[in-house]
Amino acid sequence: MAKNVKKGDMVEIIAGASKGTTAKVMKVIPSKDKVIVEGINRRFKHVKPSRKYPQGGRIQVEEPIHISNVLPVNPKSSAGTRVRYVSDSKGVKKRVALDGSEIGILRKAK
Repeated sequence: MAKNVKKGDMVEIIAGASKGTTAKVMKVIPSKDKVIVEGINRRFKHVKPSRKYPQGGRIQVEEPIHISNVLPVNPKSSAGTRVRYVSDSKGVKKRVALDGSEIGILRKAK
């Protein structure tokens, strides 16, 4: 599966309980085809008292969701869009939304 999202991208959730929400990608896990999105799929984790959590108790953490359930957000329309790749005359590979607006530069020319 193509990995059209990367860390720091704004994405729209297209499936699940948070459908229609836009949020920022915190981490991409390419080996499992999953992403961790800020504020989405939050779960409670029960922790024992430790130096990091002296009281112990319940903390909320973001769990991964499948990469197919997110779409990169088009900066022009602020909506989720499919992505294609275009390289210009200098050899710079760019991610481009279907309407032609640039989402981000992937590789710079050598």
